[in-house]
Amino acid sequence: MSTEDIARGEQIFRSGKYAPAPGADLLDAVRGWYERFIVADAEDLDILALWTVHTHLAAECYSTPRLQLDSAMPGSGKTTVCEHLTRLARNATHFASLSSTALLVRILQEGIATLLIDEVDRTLDSGKDGVKDLIAVLNSGYKIGATRPVLVPAKGGEWRVEKMPTFAPVVLSGNSPHLPDDTRSRCIRILLMPDLDGRAKDSDWEEIEPDAKALQDRIAAWADPVREQVATVQVQLQPDCTGRAREKWRPLKRIATVAGGDWPAKCDKLIGRGLAEDEADRQDSLHSMPPAMLLMHDLRQVWPDSPLETFLGSKELVNRLISYNRENWSQFSHYGKRLTETRLGKMISQVAKVHSQRDDRRGPRGYYRVDMERAWNKLGIKENA
Repeated sequence: MSTEDIARGEQIFRSGKYAPAPGADLLDAVRGWYERFIVADAEDLDILALWTVHTHLAAECYSTPRLQLDSAMPGSGKTTVCEHLTRLARNATHFASLSSTALLVRILQEGIATLLIDEVDRTLDSGKDGVKDLIAVLNSGYKIGATRPVLVPAKGGEWRVEKMPTFAPVVLSGNSPHLPDDTRSRCIRILLMPDLDGRAKDSDWEEIEPDAKALQDRIAAWADPVREQVATVQVQLQPDCTGRAREKWRPLKRIATVAGGDWPAKCDKLIGRGLAEDEADRQDSLHSMPPAMLLMHDLRQVWPDSPLETFLGSKELVNRLISYNRENWSQFSHYGKRLTETRLGKMISQVAKVHSQRDDRRGPRGYYRVDMERAWNKLGIKENA
């Protein structure tokens, strides 16, 4: 199917007739293209198709998720995917390595570009000079209108501050890279597999370059007349798709909704899978979480919504915490001692600036539910999360 589809696109391109095909057919064609050359799960191929098309409509999507190309071992096709994105995505630039923030912002001065950064396990090594600035640019540039102040030469040997754009679709490619948490939270991850059975075709660009060009032209031809529709379409997301997750998945849902066919349902499935992966990652991170943050998470679990208890004493909270998580709060904990009311108060104050009070003049000291709710909301802590 994909070969015939691409052939039709090439025929349209060569004839000069740019009547765009239905969006669902286009996404099918892009997905089929990737399926010929790389080994990945079916859902990851869907993400690749949606993300590729969204680069041509990034401004209309208002935000752009970072695409993380991951693999457990070299030779899994990350560079191959970047080669194809270089030809199919909008105005793409492929960096084998990158260390200059100035280079990035000056590329983006010419307009929105797709930035493909390879070997990020080395490029974004936190021990290297300038990496923090580079990460700041990548993190800031996921929303339309994002800029970075840069000093540029002016007349008379002076310098002036100019706001350089940083908004751009970005691919981060590497072998199990340890990305900063704020960068990873903006990423949609694709896991590539080694082609052990020779299923993937070689990317012989001498032969397939015209087909790739025809497919890119077809994407652009479909994107131009639907820009206003993509910018104004109202999309439905799962109720638990909020905050950063909403920002990174809504652009792809916009594309899927406007394209139609079975793509909106496919995108909903992708979002559900992505939220589950995020939750699993978050649960894993609890084990390395600072004690005060872990305490706030556990407090949320031991203070249930129903029946609603408006006030709990510190002693009662300590007992509940020990019963709920003996590994961290009992005398047998990693910290080598039992949680006390005094240590409970210090940690809550440290992470949330909430202090114990008395429910009445003679009662024990403790905490009001309303104060803890404010702290949990600010920290993004939910029940059973």
